[in-house]
Amino acid sequence: MFEQTFKNIDDILHKDAGCGSELDYVEQTSWILFLKYLDDLEKDKATTAELTFKTYTPIISQEYQWNVWAAPKLADGKIDHNALTGDDLLDFVNNQLFPYLKKFKLSAESADTIEYKIGEIFSELKNRIQSGYNLREVINRIDELRFRTHAEKHEMSHLYEDKIKNMGNAGRNGGEYYTPRPLITTIVKVVAPQIGDKIYDGAVGSAGFLCEAFDYLKSGKELSTKEWETLQKRTF
Repeated sequence: MFEQTFKNIDDILHKDAGCGSELDYVEQTSWILFLKYLDDLEKDKATTAELTFKTYTPIISQEYQWNVWAAPKLADGKIDHNALTGDDLLDFVNNQLFPYLKKFKLSAESADTIEYKIGEIFSELKNRIQSGYNLREVINRIDELRFRTHAEKHEMSHLYEDKIKNMGNAGRNGGEYYTPRPLITTIVKVVAPQIGDKIYDGAVGSAGFLCEAFDYLKSGKELSTKEWETLQKRTF
């Protein structure tokens, strides 16, 4: 599912005047994928809170949530045909959504928070898709994807690495050398990091080493609350 969706998105962006290379395809797909992933993450957290009789406060304000501006749904689960598109969609994304997301960097409590990371990401990015109709098509394709199981995330990670490899042929400073995932897994096992270690990858690429290290530390033993906090906030 992910592979065909990525191909369809590349075909759409190939027609857009603002996207001239594989590098543009990856960059523009990335910010939309990130917001969809964040939406799925928020749903999971809300469900967990509900099951434990707790209250969850969403990170993203309602008017900027995925199911409001990107993919409002009808009762049958299909995207509302009145969803933003064309110039209206471009105006919202460029003049409201991106400025809103950039502000998280200033309002975040610390650089360790997801709020700060959201602000950092969108301070460095710019929407280059010039046609609001192309953007609508891309959003619709990405809305079909799900990132709520380990298998789904794993598949997406592998395909994303393949896309970044293609950036090496884009005529710009793309990525060129990628370590195969089985080799990454083996190296992590040999290094055998421990909770409390600081893990750094200076040539991070698609973060394969960091992801495998996280999985290794997470599955090595049953972690205490303090160890979980260390893993999530003070390891990478």
